[in-house]
Amino acid sequence: MKTNRAVEFVKLKRKTWERNRRIRIKDLCFKLASLIPPHHFKSSQGMLSQQDAVVQAVGYINQLKERVEELKMRKELAMRSNGSSKSGKGHPPSLILPIVKLGLWNSGLGVTLISGVDKNFALSEAISILEEEGAEAVCASISAVGDKVFHTIFAQVRLPRVGVDTSRICARLHQLVFSF
Repeated sequence: MKTNRAVEFVKLKRKTWERNRRIRIKDLCFKLASLIPPHHFKSSQGMLSQQDAVVQAVGYINQLKERVEELKMRKELAMRSNGSSKSGKGHPPSLILPIVKLGLWNSGLGVTLISGVDKNFALSEAISILEEEGAEAVCASISAVGDKVFHTIFAQVRLPRVGVDTSRICARLHQLVFSF
């Protein structure tokens, strides 16, 4: 009798362990699928099977690896071309400094200003321009990489219905960065 109960107990323990293992795997597959951006899904079905989630994740990870390699090569090329000629000649057009980029998102602006270390300006001046044009700076940062200084500002439009004149902001920011 005791051995029969012991065998049943072991079987029940294995069943419980296996059920918990399947629940953990299902949960992990769900978390994995939630990390994949919606535009990456190849099927139009609402739910993915566990196998499909893993296949989609592997494909997405491989795409990210390729993108990282591509960006590393572009960075290496940019660093080589930057080191070979300090005068700006021979640089691809995208590397000629200073650079002003303005992007819109929801009810805000993203501003990226890239200048050289030798031609630097105060971040507060760029923030003042944004505030004068009706945007309030939410987050700002400065970082230096090599001989380039990156100024990044995220600003919220004060009156979203009215908006801001991005062409005017862009012109004023160009005037600021090219005056140095």
